[in-house]
Amino acid sequence: MDFFERLQETAIRRDSLLCVGLDPRPEQFPEEVQASEDPVFTFNRRIIDATRDLVCAFKPNYAFYEAQGLAGLRALRRTIDYIGSDTPVILDAKRGDIGSTAAAYARAAFEVWGAGAVTVAPYLGGDSIAPFTAYGDHAVFVLCHTSNPSSVELQTLRCAGPGETELLYQHVARLAQTWGQEGNVGLVVGATYPGALSAVRALAQQIWFLVPGIGAQGGDLEATIAAGLRTDGLGLVVSVSRAVYQADDPRCAAASFCDQIRAARATWGQARTRGPDASGSQVDDSTERLILDLARIGAVRFGRFTLKSGKTSPIYLDLRLLASYPDVLDRVAAAYARLLEQGGGNPVAFDRLAAIPYAALPIGTAVALHTGHPLIYPRKEVKEYGTMQAIEGVFQPGERAVVLDDLITTGGSKVEAIAPLEAAGLEVEDVVVLIDRESGGREELARRGYRLHAVLTLRQILDVLAAHGQITEQQRAEVTHWMAS
Repeated sequence: MDFFERLQETAIRRDSLLCVGLDPRPEQFPEEVQASEDPVFTFNRRIIDATRDLVCAFKPNYAFYEAQGLAGLRALRRTIDYIGSDTPVILDAKRGDIGSTAAAYARAAFEVWGAGAVTVAPYLGGDSIAPFTAYGDHAVFVLCHTSNPSSVELQTLRCAGPGETELLYQHVARLAQTWGQEGNVGLVVGATYPGALSAVRALAQQIWFLVPGIGAQGGDLEATIAAGLRTDGLGLVVSVSRAVYQADDPRCAAASFCDQIRAARATWGQARTRGPDASGSQVDDSTERLILDLARIGAVRFGRFTLKSGKTSPIYLDLRLLASYPDVLDRVAAAYARLLEQGGGNPVAFDRLAAIPYAALPIGTAVALHTGHPLIYPRKEVKEYGTMQAIEGVFQPGERAVVLDDLITTGGSKVEAIAPLEAAGLEVEDVVVLIDRESGGREELARRGYRLHAVLTLRQILDVLAAHGQITEQQRAEVTHWMAS
């Protein structure tokens, strides 16, 4: 088996995603350990013996061994040998260089020290990673979004990408997946930033993440599990170091973390299989992925925003961004097409798509391409020259038009857009939106004789983002309270 096959087999066999870090600090050793012939190895052996059956991997940090000189390096090799082949070993060395130097680092990690995987820094680009990935049965964890506070100074810088809004760590997540010719690349994503963890999982859905930051660094374990698990319930190596090896009873501490991880995975699983929400619509995998995509591109934001009405909102939906993300726009159009076909059990009958300017125009165009139905749209301002038409596109009076828009709040703008369509002789019965803000729009349309169909509700969005750790329970409660006010 290669590294990731062994990692997965171990994680399943032991029902554990816990990785214990081995970062020996001799000045903190008990007196009897300090008095032993090889204090570093003696200390590590105690931790390994206490936790071996509870972990999916061990992670020695190279710096702590190098700091002890030749004795420390000998202890590192003894430690990895002692762990043996039944438990994967990740050498946390954070190497980053090119050419023969990188090749020497790779040889040291895999051939000299005997590690199964190593952490590397991507700052020098793909040719600094290639010497490591050349060892096809070993693995490389590329630093993506780390757990330290100042990581945001570089890792969240904007860089060239879709719409030129991709962040550097997101670019690394995309790029790293092209580096491992043998599929032997994972990512390091810190638990202290669950929003980033969720965003990276959306970009890298199948690969393994090494996740530091739980324990002494204060990462939220439940949010980490919700944000980072793959659809199969695996894909995370949750690294805990000081909170285990410095504990009075390391085995008890490790067992506690194992239990917490299992409980969080169970909660995650229940959330994925939950039934219909309050609006009666099902949250399936495609819906969940679409919500995460909207959050990733910034179409769903949380903070303090002043709306057109002058009111302050804790959430802002900017679906005009979809035009800059063709991959997400395509998934949105596919969701509209499914909704038009299914219609909540009753397919929507129509001859023309009618998109409301401006946000719905790119959506309507994409839906037209998906469904093959022609698109028209009512103008916001009737031209005083040329054809002077109120509606652009080809249609015949008596045809049925389904109105498309990006979202609905009170329903007023939909009623205004329908008026010129009906005045031109078109029949309108149905309105389809991506997001129902659940602010009375559905009821207002029904009062006027129109049916609303929504791909998503605001509560669904809140539920999924909270389940994936992208927002806190406090944020969800704040928006829910605002919706009811």
